Amino acid sequence: MCREMKREPAWVAAIRLALLEGHVDVEAVMEEANLLAGRERTVRDVLSTMNDRGLLMTVRDGEYLPGPVLVESDRLDLDFDRASDGGAHRWQSTG
Repeated sequence: MCREMKREPAWVAAIRLALLEGHVDVEAVMEEANLLAGRERTVRDVLSTMNDRGLLMTVRDGEYLPGPVLVESDRLDLDFDRASDGGAHRWQSTG
């Protein structure tokens, strides 16, 4: 399985949590993405990458808030209610 396919559920879960809950951590992403134990390192790597790209902002070690890129994207009135249903490629933001 390619690296991106293993990471996509963590990306989608982190975005969903950041926008709907207002904060993100490894445990919450693991639960939201329904990942098996042992994937914590991958989730930490995904969150760190998202932080580097401005999608998240670090508040404490391992805890993140929505970053400027996500905050700006939220102004577009996208529908994230179904963000976990079928993966990121099936989002239907138009209703």
